[in-house]
Amino acid sequence: MAAGNTSIIFPGSASNRIWWRKTSLKPPKRLSPMRILIVKLSALGDVIQTLPVLKALKSARPHVEIHWVVEPPAQQILEGHPLLDRLLVFPRRQIIKEKNWGLLRDFGRSLRAFSYDVVLDLQGLLKSALVVAAARARLRVGFANHREGSPFFYNLKLPPYDPDLHAVRRYLLALEVLGVRASAPVFTFPPLPDPKELFSRYGLQGPVAVFIPRARWESKLWREDGWQELCRKFEAKGLTPVLVGAKGDLPYLIRLKANTQAQILAGLRLTELASLLKGARVIVTVDTGPMHLAAALGKPVVALFGPTAPWRTGPFGRGHQILGRKSPCSPCFRKVCAEKSCLNRLEAEEVWEACQKLINGPV
Repeated sequence: MAAGNTSIIFPGSASNRIWWRKTSLKPPKRLSPMRILIVKLSALGDVIQTLPVLKALKSARPHVEIHWVVEPPAQQILEGHPLLDRLLVFPRRQIIKEKNWGLLRDFGRSLRAFSYDVVLDLQGLLKSALVVAAARARLRVGFANHREGSPFFYNLKLPPYDPDLHAVRRYLLALEVLGVRASAPVFTFPPLPDPKELFSRYGLQGPVAVFIPRARWESKLWREDGWQELCRKFEAKGLTPVLVGAKGDLPYLIRLKANTQAQILAGLRLTELASLLKGARVIVTVDTGPMHLAAALGKPVVALFGPTAPWRTGPFGRGHQILGRKSPCSPCFRKVCAEKSCLNRLEAEEVWEACQKLINGPV
């Protein structure tokens, strides 16, 4: 292996550095909110990276009531959350697809059923800012460098955040307006199925390695033959590779399984996926939502990065291995790339060696 050509872009300890951008922002006088609305609609990875906000708020303000607006794809990871007092599901895509304005009206009514002291826009897009405006809260908070004109809807703009600040830190930074400061992010989840029961249900035997090979961006995908070779390396060591993805990913997963003994689990509920990840020995993944779920659960992650910046949105926490090849154009943040030299030149042996470091370490 040509180790000199391999870039460990983001060593595990780096993602847990505790540092903040100074804001000089002081909480408004006499601000003692009793009911707070968090607006974080999507996507799965972003919602997961926002979870430490719940623990930080409840630890600093035990009596505060916390509500959250989310879109359907990510709602499962919030349903039944012990620190959440109310979950509002915004069926935005259904409303647009069906032109169902009655459904939009019903959502608006449910949003205004409670009087909010503070609304925190942690999405920072027009779609979230419209929800912020519809909530009619006394204080509407968001960062000044949020996109798509969303700051127009805030009556309290936080100083611009550093774009290279990790997303987990950025979301916690917004709490400073409430006098809340969390130096150690804590991820909490609703009750999850027992991994042993889930393994039994799906016939999984022995220690497993979970592979998450699919992402919405084509540029994030690693070579298919790389996944196949990695499957065989795990099989030779007595670990069962489990390929996971959405139902629509099934044809892709079947191709990856060719000439291997890997098992496929497609279309799991998010709570089932979380349980599977909890029971895994190691997780190998591209940059996608379930990667953040695995890291938030405290599992060792080998993450393959190319077009995106792991210092901004890599797996949070200590001990992860992040791999990618150095390329003049990386990170390019392009959804499609014909060459993908940052990922395609990554060899299965290199990924396997990174996995061994985690498998042989404390898990």
